[in-house]
Amino acid sequence: MYVMLYVCSAASVMLTILGNILVVISVSHFRQLHTPSNLIVLSLAAADFLVGIFLMPLKTIQIIEGCWYFGDTFCYFHALFGFLLTSVSVSNMVFIAIDRYVAVCDPLLYGTKITIPLVQLSITTSWISSILYAWAILFFKGHYLSRDDGSACLGECVGLYTDAWGIVDLIVSFILPCTVIVCLYAKVFMVARRHSKVMNLANQHIFVKDADQNKIPKKSERKAAKTLGIVISVFLLFWVPFYLCAIINAYTDVVVSDAIINSFIWLAYLNSGMNPIIYALFYPWFQKSAKLIMSLKICSPESSIMNLFSVNH
Repeated sequence: MYVMLYVCSAASVMLTILGNILVVISVSHFRQLHTPSNLIVLSLAAADFLVGIFLMPLKTIQIIEGCWYFGDTFCYFHALFGFLLTSVSVSNMVFIAIDRYVAVCDPLLYGTKITIPLVQLSITTSWISSILYAWAILFFKGHYLSRDDGSACLGECVGLYTDAWGIVDLIVSFILPCTVIVCLYAKVFMVARRHSKVMNLANQHIFVKDADQNKIPKKSERKAAKTLGIVISVFLLFWVPFYLCAIINAYTDVVVSDAIINSFIWLAYLNSGMNPIIYALFYPWFQKSAKLIMSLKICSPESSIMNLFSVNH
């Protein structure tokens, strides 16, 4: 049983690390992929890669063994990286929603509103503010420690929280960004659906004003919105159970065990390995770039094949 758990966990960790490093190399290396949308994807993949390196292995051992063997220092930094990378991922999801909202709802002004310098500044600000937030949340909210209760277990990496900071973290890290994401994507869905009906009418040779046609986003933009919408939906699906347990534990008389909470935390971390799978299923640019990387042809003249397809498809 333990062997199977370790094998499955190790496979998940390797999938997270290798999948996201492929995304990072693809977007970083191929200049054709240096678009505002892909830069946000790059930032998200970097955060997911760090989750696979620093968070998933230690959490896997803690869940399977039921103990924390790594002491107070590693416990503190494990919590610090957890808050940091979660904050970065959530902010990237918000940026993705904003990017797709402008691309689909205001395509004529997308090139002037969403620029590479603006996205780079937003991503940099996100990482810096996430570092400060992670440090502040641990400093003011409570602390993490390796608790030794005298049993055979060496300790447990547990958190002690204050109610005030618990509410702040819940609102800042989950409720507020998720509300923004859901509202923006609801608008994107309605606009994309309306434009799809207009295009169907146009295909049936019904007159459509030029002005209306100019406002219709390209098919590639709508497809990108759909794909990144799946990324966001999967993100919410994997993170909601943990936050529900946190709410139940903090604000009701029901006590959720540490084992269940740790399992939901690991499920949330597993989300970091899902995004490359989604890219591989829906993005031809990722499929082709990953093939070039894994065949060690990334620096060969054959890599010019990247010029043969649109980065948005």
